[in-house]
Amino acid sequence: MKLRPLTGTITALVTPFQKQAVAYDDLKRLVDFQIKGGINGLVPVGTTGESPTLSHDEHLDVIRATVAYARKRVPVIAGTGSNSTAEAVELTAAATEAGVDGVLVVAPYYNKPSQEGVFGYFCAVAEATDKPVILYSIPGRCGIEISVPVIERLRAKYAHVSHIKEAGGSVDRVDQIKHALGKDITVLSGDDSLTLPFMSVGAEGVISVASNRFPKEVVQLVNAALAQDLAKATKLHRRLYPIFKTLFIEPNPVPVKIALQRAGVIASAEVRAPLCGMSKANLDTLVAVLSSFEK
Repeated sequence: MKLRPLTGTITALVTPFQKQAVAYDDLKRLVDFQIKGGINGLVPVGTTGESPTLSHDEHLDVIRATVAYARKRVPVIAGTGSNSTAEAVELTAAATEAGVDGVLVVAPYYNKPSQEGVFGYFCAVAEATDKPVILYSIPGRCGIEISVPVIERLRAKYAHVSHIKEAGGSVDRVDQIKHALGKDITVLSGDDSLTLPFMSVGAEGVISVASNRFPKEVVQLVNAALAQDLAKATKLHRRLYPIFKTLFIEPNPVPVKIALQRAGVIASAEVRAPLCGMSKANLDTLVAVLSSFEK
């Protein structure tokens, strides 16, 4: 199956820590685990990579390391968004220089700019790179969404603003985007549990958290959906659904790091404050679901 560029199963990588420092040996092991599992791309230093708690130097070092570890076997798409336009531009330019294949740029969070402000932010970022720009709309975290008219304006102005990661939880929103732009925009699901519903109305893959731990299984689901094998895709979705939900019973990436540690992919499930370890009850639930799936 020949995929369009930057589609399919793309993993939003965790950033492994040991003693609160970035664990680069674990990151390399994770990258190799992903590629062996058949994924179609890697996203370092997104929300799942705990980018808000990485220093500027750490952020860029993780991007450079991921590019080096991937060895051009799959595309690397760096998270470079910020609530500061200047910082987003700086990160985007530096990631481009580091050799990434694209950038994932979240809407400016907390500031709650107008849609004209959102448009200006993405224009500035687009002008800092010649690599594909994946817009990232996640109103639950940002307080705003990227409106369909803004997406249309950006797509008309910049040929490399060609994708959107949609994490608003609405199939209707995907329909709105595809109705407005059709094949001119590539939509990727930002929610594991909504991958199949989103793909049923035109999305072409997922930027996945669950694929950190279960790359082969998520790849199978996405490939079945892309092949329009609804029966197979539905069966795989039903099997994975408890995993998709349980990995988010506490803030991401706390549960998925525990899952990766249990599997021996990373040595430590450490997160950085203000994130913290799971409650006993939720940890018991996660372990039970993982154990059942791994049988």
